[in-house]
Amino acid sequence: MPSALTAALRGAAVAPRILVASDFDGTLSHLVDHPPDARPVDGAVTALGALADVPGVTVALISGRALESLRAVAGVGPPVRLIGSHGAEDEDGFGSAVDTALRDRIIAALNEIATGQSGVTVEPKPAGAALHVRNAAPEVGAAALERARTAGDGWNARVTEGKAVLEFSVVHTDKGSAIDKLRSSTGADAVVFLGDDVTDETVFAVLGPADIGVKIGDGPSRAEFRIESPEDAVVMLEFLRAARVDQLL
Repeated sequence: MPSALTAALRGAAVAPRILVASDFDGTLSHLVDHPPDARPVDGAVTALGALADVPGVTVALISGRALESLRAVAGVGPPVRLIGSHGAEDEDGFGSAVDTALRDRIIAALNEIATGQSGVTVEPKPAGAALHVRNAAPEVGAAALERARTAGDGWNARVTEGKAVLEFSVVHTDKGSAIDKLRSSTGADAVVFLGDDVTDETVFAVLGPADIGVKIGDGPSRAEFRIESPEDAVVMLEFLRAARVDQLL
């Protein structure tokens, strides 16, 4: 890890209450062609659970996946908290009512766009749907995404662009709002967040001076720190746990 990051983690470790949150796909797991096949990298589940057991630490996974999908692939449970649909969905359900008629309309429209387009798939979600083009030829994917953007102009839905994916949600929230809500509910004095995608930038945008934002991989980011891979993320979580335990002794 960069020396500046280790120094920052040591500083966060002394906070009375720490919130450690992470994206899943591309952050604690490698990106795969078929989302149900994703699994956490070696050591990730153990690192998350061990950190969550340390006094004064709350650990959460915040994903664009639907909560059921995140639960199926993440391999963790309580005390690690799971939050899906970019913050709209947690173990208590949705924070606001879901317009099911609009959701169904969005799913139908995206299915129509994907029909006959090799590598273009639709992922229905409880609060909307995502159009995936990771497995499509570049020109096919670009055309499908543009058709979806145009269709979305007529929907009262939140649009989120990620890596080879365009998502529409009838619940208007994002990961940054989810972090703010978690910070408030846990009374966290410092937040440590790891993410790799465009959708994680909403979190990096709301972090304060006492917080730590870490970008996984390449690409522009508002995060102050950067590491290379999900395996590096595991090393970072293990380091933070050790630093926290040391200061509690």
